[in-house]
Amino acid sequence: MITMGVDVGSTSSKAVILRDGKEILAKAAVPMGTGTPGPGQALELALTQAGLTRDQIDCLVATGYGRLTFPGADHQVSEVTCHGRGIHFLLPEARTVIDIGGQDAKALQISDKGKLLNFVMNDKCAAGTGRFLDVMAKVLGIPVEGLGDLSAQSEQPVSISNVCTVFAESEVISHLAAGAKLSDIAAGIHTSVARRVAALALRIGVEGQVAMSGGVALNQGVVRAMAAELKRPILVHEDAQLAGALGAALLAAERAR
Repeated sequence: MITMGVDVGSTSSKAVILRDGKEILAKAAVPMGTGTPGPGQALELALTQAGLTRDQIDCLVATGYGRLTFPGADHQVSEVTCHGRGIHFLLPEARTVIDIGGQDAKALQISDKGKLLNFVMNDKCAAGTGRFLDVMAKVLGIPVEGLGDLSAQSEQPVSISNVCTVFAESEVISHLAAGAKLSDIAAGIHTSVARRVAALALRIGVEGQVAMSGGVALNQGVVRAMAAELKRPILVHEDAQLAGALGAALLAAERAR
């Protein structure tokens, strides 16, 4: 039995192919999201990697921000459900999942079977999202992928107190004008994100081990700041960015059975 999950995010697209709901045959990530060729490219990359065609996929589940716009899916499932299942597969000890997406941030509680028990989402404001990090990286004049390593060099992080992304951007510009080190500003940016997202997690209660999913989980600066805010270690799997697509492929396997 071959199943596939495609996660159509706001800023990136991911695809995972599974055999019998247990073995990962292929995985792909493309830095383009809904409304772009990204979802189709992720699908084709994964199929090529596995040496398969779409006709050989027994069930395909789409998830993510743009799941309803993805053609050819057999089913669509909410990303909160898929991220819970995906993280359970990768890190079965996790009971709290933090997912920072391009346009929103979510905190989930999952059972020992990976079932979603509760969640809370911030999708009304860019603060605490991947978009916030993109904006701040541009102000600093560095690639967003470089923020994590840069903040690791910080000795005295600056404070960024504004909740609004627009005002926070002005605050960062003021720090630059005052001669603050880029590393200290980067650390302040990460702390700002972590503070807002940690507040979401605390609203539903932080139970057991905490894991991060999504692309922002690959930013060690955010992970360090989140661990400091929640006062506990944060688990991050190397495939954290693929958790949504993986969860969709797992659910596809259940439906195919």
